[in-house]
Amino acid sequence: MADDAARDYRDTVFLPETPFPMRGGLPTKEPEILAKWAEADLYNAIRAKRQADGAPLFVFHDGPPYANGPIHIGHSLNKILKDFIGRSRFALGYDVDFVPGWDCHGLPIEWKIEEAYRAKGRRKDDVPVGEFRAECRAYAAHWIEEQGREFRRLGVLADWENRYSTMDYTSEAAIVAEFHRFVASNQLYRGSKPVMWSPVERTALADAEVEYHDHNSPTVWVKFPVVEGPDVADGASVVIWTTTPWTIPANRAVSYNPDIAYAVYEVEALEEGLEFAPWAKVGERFILAEKLAADVFAAAKVAKFKGVDTIDCSGMELAHPLANLDSYYGFAVPMLSGDHVTDDAGTGFVHTAPGHGQDDYVVWLAHGHREIPETVDPDGAYYPHVALFAGLKVLETEGKKVGKFGPANPAVMDKLIEAGNLLARGRLEHSYPHSWRSKAPVIFRNTPQWFIRMDEPLEDAAHAGRTLRETALEGIESTAFYPDAGRNRIRGMVESRPDWLISRQRAWGAPLAMFVDKETGQPLHDADVNERIVTLIRAEGADAWFTRPSGDFLGNHDPERYEKIEDILDVWFDSGSTHAFTLENRPNSHWPADVCLEGSDQHRGWFQSSLLESCGSRGRPSYKALVTHGFTMDEQGQKMSKSIGNTIEPQTIIKESGAEILRLWAAVVDYSEDQRIGKTILATTTDAYRKLRNTVRYLLGALADFDDAERVAFADMPALERHILHRLAVLDVQVRHAYETYAFQEALKPILDFCQADLSTFFFDVRKDCLYCDRPDSLKRRAYRTVLDLVFERLTIWLAPLTPFTMEEAWLTRFPEAGSNCLRVFPETPADWRDEAAAGRWEKVLKVIGVVTGALEIERREKRIGGALEAAPVVHIADADLLAAFEGLDPAEFFRTSQATLLAGEGPAGAFRQDEVKGVAVEPHKAQGRKCARSWRILPEVGGDSRYPDLSLRDADAVAWWDARHAGAGQETVA
Repeated sequence: MADDAARDYRDTVFLPETPFPMRGGLPTKEPEILAKWAEADLYNAIRAKRQADGAPLFVFHDGPPYANGPIHIGHSLNKILKDFIGRSRFALGYDVDFVPGWDCHGLPIEWKIEEAYRAKGRRKDDVPVGEFRAECRAYAAHWIEEQGREFRRLGVLADWENRYSTMDYTSEAAIVAEFHRFVASNQLYRGSKPVMWSPVERTALADAEVEYHDHNSPTVWVKFPVVEGPDVADGASVVIWTTTPWTIPANRAVSYNPDIAYAVYEVEALEEGLEFAPWAKVGERFILAEKLAADVFAAAKVAKFKGVDTIDCSGMELAHPLANLDSYYGFAVPMLSGDHVTDDAGTGFVHTAPGHGQDDYVVWLAHGHREIPETVDPDGAYYPHVALFAGLKVLETEGKKVGKFGPANPAVMDKLIEAGNLLARGRLEHSYPHSWRSKAPVIFRNTPQWFIRMDEPLEDAAHAGRTLRETALEGIESTAFYPDAGRNRIRGMVESRPDWLISRQRAWGAPLAMFVDKETGQPLHDADVNERIVTLIRAEGADAWFTRPSGDFLGNHDPERYEKIEDILDVWFDSGSTHAFTLENRPNSHWPADVCLEGSDQHRGWFQSSLLESCGSRGRPSYKALVTHGFTMDEQGQKMSKSIGNTIEPQTIIKESGAEILRLWAAVVDYSEDQRIGKTILATTTDAYRKLRNTVRYLLGALADFDDAERVAFADMPALERHILHRLAVLDVQVRHAYETYAFQEALKPILDFCQADLSTFFFDVRKDCLYCDRPDSLKRRAYRTVLDLVFERLTIWLAPLTPFTMEEAWLTRFPEAGSNCLRVFPETPADWRDEAAAGRWEKVLKVIGVVTGALEIERREKRIGGALEAAPVVHIADADLLAAFEGLDPAEFFRTSQATLLAGEGPAGAFRQDEVKGVAVEPHKAQGRKCARSWRILPEVGGDSRYPDLSLRDADAVAWWDARHAGAGQETVA
């Protein structure tokens, strides 16, 4: 026989082994998994399984991204969060309907195609509309394909084969049919009012298409001579202040507020030593708000002035400041009272150009005026009839200076100087509306447009006398919001929004496909005509409306009598109609959607247009719940910008680290707020992923060859294993609730904490000696592996919505023939696992372990021991509850020492203590005995079994068991 003292026991020790690698190799591994999912038609396979199981239907409606470029980090966050919803609902046992879609019409694509034509020396107006629209369609189709590929690379599980787009022929037909609903219900009207207009893009813009940026504008103080008024006003001028000098030719009134105190002031002296002479003159009289007079005179370089008398402005009439230059301006300018006038800034008066401002328009109509002057054309240039300024542009619309101020402002100021009615001028940086898409400034411009009424009572069954605004506000109250702050945001916008401007003067979009009677100006109401329109568009696309003659649609109606409207619909109407062709009347779906998720900017965009469209056409929102995410910033909290160079491209992250890292980042952050990303943050995310992967890897290794024959019933498990099952039961409730409420961070964080605190640093560490060295048939080892199996079963499905690639890899590593992990649902958790009373025990055990660990760290640092197995701490516990917590436990196993003794009492004065844990004192003695050659524990009993003189009794028994099973297999055994 061989000398046992020299035997190598490594073959008898169970060391976890698994082919699951420590390094994920995600950039290579993920495409392999995606290919297998595609081959298995995973999305439809899950749906088929859920439907066979009778699962409830859950409809997620995808708000369409715009098809005009590669995806950016904001796209990635958005689609990953949507995938979290879809996958988590599958895992919760739902049949999930999730059809991805794209928004394809609108100005950005049209602008790109125009640029391409300009580069070839062709003007858009010279290109046949059919050809132009075909170019737009091809451009959008290209980016749908590209973005779809990038979204799938993120792991997004959806019905990609049946994706929708707003430019599909069936979609365009459905959009037009939705538009016809509004026409038929008389919610549509044509109105001439000032709207936000982009001269650069030559189209009207809705509120949702406008964003505000700092802009440097000229400011002018202009004199309006009094023509008729009280005696004190003789020879005086009312002074207005504006940041839009170009609107002075469109002035028709000056507004005042009766609640503001006004007075007449006389100039007594001007500032001296200036490089230029002030335009004010000594002796001139000006009418101003008392609160603002000093500010106005400071701007006009007036050194001294005096108040003459207070004045009532009602009934006064003024002369236009350019009247003495051209008779075109020879009309009287009335003073109009209006609540919109304040004395917070300016002069206390508001220059009123009803064709160029909403407040101006409202106050003009309120005082009985109806004619709205048209001053500038679609290019933002003065019409030929505008005296002194015909043809001058407000903004440059071509060349290198696109979006910059044109010659209109300086020309108007020069003429005001010539007329003697410019009092002062300056510049002001302020927030100014810009086109969301071209980024160019916009203007308010009076133009005939089509609107949907917000405040007209509707008598149909869906509205029962409510207005669209009232219906929408009621719909907001019935909708669930995550977070709830979104409710107030969208409610405030709907409460204050004007009528919905839905017409655009562009080419690429779904048309306002209707005819208007030239005599009455009213839309034609004919169901047969509408049916022909929709049928032809369904067959040929919206191009049919622009290329076919009117007679193809009108039937027996005389084409000469009707105007064919060729404006296109606001793209928000397009996307707001998506519910009609992705949810309604589709098999295995339902209307309204259970939830929609988009960025917080969509409270003014898609969330709101979907709300208004569905409330206007059906009397309720097209969704039951809205989930909102914030914007992604760089690590310093700055908005990402290519010009700054602080963008993080999702394609780069995927190539270098894998999509799983991006997904884990999206799960870690609080998406409801603006979140940050950058190299440091991604490095932290990668570290968290590594720890998570190592937890799964340990489980796979520790569970090698585990089968049901080894399983231990819950009633027979040791207390520690029962505690881990209690933690699983608690986690099950937390994780389910988090997913149900779209709180993905609250699903991930407790799982990560459990993996680190409960498993890696406690359960795994305490039981590793048992796993490695106990007999495989021991109850404790079997119970441990049983619990590891239950942990693995739950972790792999709980984490599957967030890190599907890794959990798929882990599941198939262990069960290669079991089918995709994604097919699974959350397993039910037995009620008896939960034991709140016992949970408190382990908090006490951990407190004592913490004190012992602190004592042993000092011993290691001082090199009195090399490791914890060289220690035999004597632990004095004065607190009876703390001491009782160890009843039935082997303290040495929990302290990870070879020996340990627990004693009741305070302990000696020199013992180690921690201030935060009262009543625990540790004497860190060295272990006595010999070192076991197999487990390395130091015990007096080593050598107690004569067959194995270098082993502890436990290890000797385990080796004897092992030897007996390997006898005759070429393994040396001991007699």
